[in-house]
Amino acid sequence: MSHKDYIREAIRFSEESMEEGGGPFGAVIVKDNEIIARAGNTVTPSNDPTAHAEINAIRKAAQYLNNFDLSGCVIYSSCEPCPMCLGAIYWARLERIYFAAGNADARYAGFDDSFIYNEIKKPFAQRSIQTIQMLRDEAFEVLEKWRQKEDKIQY
Repeated sequence: MSHKDYIREAIRFSEESMEEGGGPFGAVIVKDNEIIARAGNTVTPSNDPTAHAEINAIRKAAQYLNNFDLSGCVIYSSCEPCPMCLGAIYWARLERIYFAAGNADARYAGFDDSFIYNEIKKPFAQRSIQTIQMLRDEAFEVLEKWRQKEDKIQY
């Protein structure tokens, strides 16, 4: 299959997702020229605001590979990934991102991520959702224990 075939499969899943009550987004993950995960957006049917197509596909791929590290995999998305999905893609160590519609296209359809990108740039005290840091020293102790832990699995 070609890149166009994979992106068309993501687009097909986006329409299927929409028809089943989810958002109009789809994603596939490919490793060694084989689709290992397909997913649509299931935010509304599952009442899970994190159930974007890319997140769902990452979860399926990680389960399929029995590994949280998706190095060597490529994601194809029907739309440019939102900030949450982009973060998950980086954490999963996907090798490449191919997408069809862009952020401006998503904004046109009512899915505007620009406010999140703008919020991320602000110091937490200036963000629209009140953000308060507390008990940092206590939490830092646990992080220090993690840093010293010899049998940890680094991710």
